[in-house]
Amino acid sequence: MTEPSSSSYSLSSKKRPRSPNDNDEHSLLRDQICSSLEDNLTFNDTMIALQLMRTQFPKLEKVAVQPFILQSQLYSSVKDRTQVDRDLESFKKDKVLRVFKLSSGQDDHAIMFMDDYLKQVAFAIKRSGGKDQDGSEVFEWFERYVVPSKLDVSINQLELCSLLSRGGDVTDKHITLLMNAGLLTRQLIDPNIYWFAIPRIGPILKGLSQGRKEILSLLNRKKYKEMLLSSLEKTKLRLSPLDTRFLLRDLIGSGHIKTVQTPTGLLARITRD
Repeated sequence: MTEPSSSSYSLSSKKRPRSPNDNDEHSLLRDQICSSLEDNLTFNDTMIALQLMRTQFPKLEKVAVQPFILQSQLYSSVKDRTQVDRDLESFKKDKVLRVFKLSSGQDDHAIMFMDDYLKQVAFAIKRSGGKDQDGSEVFEWFERYVVPSKLDVSINQLELCSLLSRGGDVTDKHITLLMNAGLLTRQLIDPNIYWFAIPRIGPILKGLSQGRKEILSLLNRKKYKEMLLSSLEKTKLRLSPLDTRFLLRDLIGSGHIKTVQTPTGLLARITRD
């Protein structure tokens, strides 16, 4: 997997948070990439957890999506959730990463390093017809004025048009181009609000939903609704192309599965209501 290039945005003069292309943690990450989930379930450092999970992002055929981390996965990896939330806000302000609201669940959020997001944007623009189509100037406006200025998961239409208008006169066609490229999705409840989106993420969200159900179904069929984490991690899923480790981190962080230490190893157990 290629490492992100240097960010296009300048960071503040204070010490910059470590990003995936920093070298000081590479030896540690290389040692942990192939390690079992049980050996690398929790960390004390939010950025190290993000870097490792980025490196372990599933490689899927015919799915051109840059690596991202689910916020639930981060919660399963760093026990102090208050510190995680504080770190995420800091990383967002420094434009090291972005957070996205996902359509796969009410509380589902994805975290993507800014370098990876900019690559995803460029690829989405190219796939949508590139910058030669009528109205394509909006893509440059979006990259230059919207992405670095609006760091929330959503933006209202008035603010969106205001930021885009720094580049020129904004029309409905411009907004439609951004939506067709997968860069924005309109909220169903309030059509004047748009979610920032990760283009071409649909197949992964489908795999996420199916994988969650398959793992929970597997555990529910067990007599005590539990399995050794090491055994569960090796399970090959039939309904989801995502690897089990990716899904287990998510299910643990979202509270659907809890882990219990035993003499034989870490157990993964269905959380009873």
